[in-house]
Amino acid sequence: MTPSAPGDDGRDPRTDAELVAAHVAGDPDAFGEVVRRHRDRLWAVALRTTGDREEAADAVQDALVSALRAADRFRGDSAVTTWLHRIVVNACLDRARRRAVRPTRPLEEEVGPGGDDSVRTGAALAVVPDQTPSVQTRLDVTGALARLPEAQRAALVLVDMYDVPVAEAAEILGVAVGTVKSRCSRGRSALAEILGAAGNR
Repeated sequence: MTPSAPGDDGRDPRTDAELVAAHVAGDPDAFGEVVRRHRDRLWAVALRTTGDREEAADAVQDALVSALRAADRFRGDSAVTTWLHRIVVNACLDRARRRAVRPTRPLEEEVGPGGDDSVRTGAALAVVPDQTPSVQTRLDVTGALARLPEAQRAALVLVDMYDVPVAEAAEILGVAVGTVKSRCSRGRSALAEILGAAGNR
């Protein structure tokens, strides 16, 4: 497959699906373009899901390696973004299960690889002081989110934080739509309890 000429803005005009197909056909640059398009969003989802910068970075790396190797099995039944999100979330949950028996350690405030200071580690944000009530509320929510079970956290991250439709979140997580709704409902209730307890201190 011959690579398409760049558009007027210098960007590759091919769709994500076309890029994946080109990668499978031997284009050495195609998958890199897919990664460039979606890495910030994948990083943000991984960071919110794991609550740990190093774990998120490792999960994204694991996921992209898996996607690179499994690209020939992508059939276009879902969007490339859905496929990538599924692999990233699964990598996050796999790493969370593996580290469940390890003690937690303090986290430092971090930013995403693109310099987006709105994407930071949940545990770190919970203890970072701030001057404005709205920002403090956001930090409290992020810290509370880090205390939820991984399955509930992943559902809430996708549906509530990144506005992924419930049906697509179900596809990403590999569960039924009703399961996503149930996890979100339980997660929201748990968040309310955590935040309520924190506010009464």
